[in-house]
Amino acid sequence: MAEKQGLNGAYYGPAIPPPRHYHRPGRGSSCCGCCCLVTFLLKVIFTVLALVGLCLLVVWLIFRPINKVKLHVTDVALTEFNHTNNMLRYNLTFNVNIRNPNKKIGIYYDRIEAKAFYEGQRFHYQSLTPFYQGHKNTTVLNVVFNGQQPVTLQGQELTQFNSEKASGLYSITLELSLRVRFKLGKVKTTRFKPKIECDDLKIPLNGLSSAGSSGKCDIKF
Repeated sequence: MAEKQGLNGAYYGPAIPPPRHYHRPGRGSSCCGCCCLVTFLLKVIFTVLALVGLCLLVVWLIFRPINKVKLHVTDVALTEFNHTNNMLRYNLTFNVNIRNPNKKIGIYYDRIEAKAFYEGQRFHYQSLTPFYQGHKNTTVLNVVFNGQQPVTLQGQELTQFNSEKASGLYSITLELSLRVRFKLGKVKTTRFKPKIECDDLKIPLNGLSSAGSSGKCDIKF
């Protein structure tokens, strides 16, 4: 088919399509996405490490030898401790001093579980009221164990009980399981779960006793 041309030389043939431009996906967007992801992950890692470091610093400040939190059993009263027919009957009271010697660090005691043991067997459990302990503060916990519990004593354990019954002096262990947080300024740490063991207690029957040097307790994490 012949192309038509006007008198003035204008072209009247089929329309010429515009040139096509092909866009080849570049690597710029994907590289940017990868870089952003790596940057975000690094920020998260550094933030977590900073928080862990802060928690460790506060714990070190609390429990280093200079400013270590001190627990001490000051007074013990045992008015009943009788074992018959594999049943232990008891009436026992502890006063425990907790001393926070730090000038800038407070302690939240969110959970306090007191347990009493004889010859490795737990015979009582009590949950105490949570509290906050301020700077350079001493708090006294009053722990009361009263009731009866099945306890089986055989062999050497029974021999030991009869010996202590004759002397009127019993070896009883007090254990405190804690959930605590530390406060430094406005910063509060995550919860820690230390365990307090007072396992060198010699308690006389029928009388108020001062625990003395044997009343010191060990802190374990």
